Amino acid sequence: MKALRKIFVMALAVLAMVFAGPSPARAASVTCHGKFVNPITDVCWSCLFPLSIGGLSIWKGSRPDPKNPTFPLCACGSPIPRIGISVGFWEPVRLIDVTNKAWCFPNLGGISLNPGFDIGNGHVQGRSQVGGKTQNSSQWQSHYYIYPLLYWMEILTDFLCFEQTTFDVAYVTELDPLWQDSALTSILNPEVALFANPIATAACAADCVASTAKLPIDQMFWCAGCNGSMYPLNGHVPAHVTQVQASRLVAERMLYKVHRQALAWGTMGSKALCHKYLMPVMRKQQYRLQMTNPISTVKGRYACAPIGATTIIPHTGKSFPVKGEDFGYLVWRKRNCCML
Repeated sequence: MKALRKIFVMALAVLAMVFAGPSPARAASVTCHGKFVNPITDVCWSCLFPLSIGGLSIWKGSRPDPKNPTFPLCACGSPIPRIGISVGFWEPVRLIDVTNKAWCFPNLGGISLNPGFDIGNGHVQGRSQVGGKTQNSSQWQSHYYIYPLLYWMEILTDFLCFEQTTFDVAYVTELDPLWQDSALTSILNPEVALFANPIATAACAADCVASTAKLPIDQMFWCAGCNGSMYPLNGHVPAHVTQVQASRLVAERMLYKVHRQALAWGTMGSKALCHKYLMPVMRKQQYRLQMTNPISTVKGRYACAPIGATTIIPHTGKSFPVKGEDFGYLVWRKRNCCML
């Protein structure tokens, strides 16, 4: 525990040296809230399961699991392949911030930085007339952290299937012009023109039901289930229902964005047994999201819900005024690996 806190303190020190301290005017205008993720009390450790060998679940757990390679043996390496065992499990590997406040880092204890320029804060806009009806909209920033928790905690020191790296702040959307402009974002997702129609939007209802009941439908990659559309790949939410729904949608888009930019790779299925592979169209079944800020969800079937699952019941009361408006999520990733 102390070692992890030292790592966080060192990361904050580096960020503080890179960026200038916050100006008094800006510090008075916004207040960033958050807390460090406690690896003992703030992590849903039952989300590690199901644990499988080949197609057989040896520890089922209470959550749905995508299909695993059926054959228990595997072989990796060249010119002489080594025989191993095909295992499948879920690992906590990333953190994501979602906040309306520029340069606010909820998962880093709620620090707020001032890099010397201000791009402006996001918003939750009141009702506007859209097609004869009224709907809210919102704008968010997001940050993506490398967070290999199992490797840090040395749960299995010789288990090569764990991602062996260090903590890092890997992506800050305030520095990304594509995140700020939906027209520029189409450079990353030109296929959005194919799904900007009522039929494609209505089809997402099926993904909403599937992701809530079991697993999202990977073939409907343009849908984020009950939370909205995956496009555009930025922080603009044109159909804001609740704070939790909108923040989860932005976190899901962030995952899709890093896949599209080849910053995240495929880790599930037979192709991943020996090495990760490019996945520009993200498979939604590869991920679960667990809230860490403002309230950690550590119990229940939907503590780490699949992408697109409903937020009506499991996240009721998880956001609240002032201190409960900056969000953090722990990303659980499905891993199929050949254990040599």
